[in-house]
Formats: sequence, structure tokens, C-alpha cells
Amino acid sequence: MEGTVFTPALEGMKHVKSEQGEILAQPFLEVCKQILPVIEKFGAAMALVKSDIGGNISRLESKYSSNPSEFNHLYSMVRAEVASKTAKGSSSCTNGLLWLTRAMDFLVELFRNLLEHKDWTMSQACSDSYGKTLKKWHGWLASSSFTVAMKLAPDRKKFMEVMGSGDIYGDIEKFCTNFYPFLEENHKFLVRCPILMELIGLL
Repeated sequence: MEGTVFTPALEGMKHVKSEQGEILAQPFLEVCKQILPVIEKFGAAMALVKSDIGGNISRLESKYSSNPSEFNHLYSMVRAEVASKTAKGSSSCTNGLLWLTRAMDFLVELFRNLLEHKDWTMSQACSDSYGKTLKKWHGWLASSSFTVAMKLAPDRKKFMEVMGSGDIYGDIEKFCTNFYPFLEENHKFLVRCPILMELIGLL
């Protein structure tokens, strides 16, 4: 493989924002999709995360495809649902964007742990990042499932070996540095919508 598994996402991030600085729906979702092969390398430990991210990407892509010009900007989907009073539905794109952002928060935190704690096992890195991100939004059942899944994390050395050739730690750092601002922007946008506060809770 040319480069690392992060290479496509790093390239894709260059196209996420419009000239006016707005996050574009399709390029953003494409970058999230390009991280799925990275998640696959974790095996069973990340099956729940992969399913969650994949499902929310599909939901948002379906909405985008229904009217690409209207939903060219990522947040236009949320604005449309707020206007039609459908934003709080469990199958809404607003809910999908919220949970996609939360799941990507978890991954960025996990990748940071791999960078900053090279002595940690993969299970340690996963558990710590889960505790800092997704855990506060999960109920007991989901939290228990994740806790068990984290114990299935692969051997760290073997994991790093299948990440591709090139500067893997350098690419991880670039991904965290360049992608996290998009997530921050998502959070800031979502909390600015008063009608969504009940859905978002303490986002």
C-alpha cells in the first residue's frame, strides 16, 4: 500500500471547506468514510463504532443525495430539519450528525493516545479515549458493551504494522490536527440551535 491508511483522508480533508469557509457535506462525509478502513484494523474491538459511523454516514449521504444543491453545505440538512420540526427524531440527520461527530471525537482522542502514550497497550488507549468522549453519552448497556469490546483491541505492535508504509505517527498527528477543527465546528453549530438543546443535552 502506498502511504498509510490515513493517506486518503488526509488528501480528502483539503476539500472539506468551500471557498467561503463552510463545511461541505459530501467531502466531509467522504473523509469520515475514508477512516472506516482504519477502524477495520481494530477488528472486533471497533465493530460497534464502525457500525455506528457507517450508519450515520449513510443517513446523511442519503439526505444529501436527495437534493445535492440544497444540501451542499453540511449544516443545511440540520437547518431544514429544524424548520420542519423533525430535528429531534431519532432517525433525523441532525441526530446522525451529532452521533457521527461524537464517534469521530472518540477516534481522534484514541489516535492522540497512540501518539502521546507509546507505552500504552491498545486496550488502554481505547478505554481512556472512550472514557473521555462517548461514555458520558451512553447508557449502562451501551457502556458495558463498549467496555467489553475494548478488551478485544489488537496487539499494538501488530496494529501499527498493518497501517501501511510511511510515517504512520506523522500521518496520525496530521489527521488529528486537521480533522478535529471540523468536529469543533460541528459542536459549535449544534449548540447554537436552541431547539436542539434537549436532543444534545450537555454537548
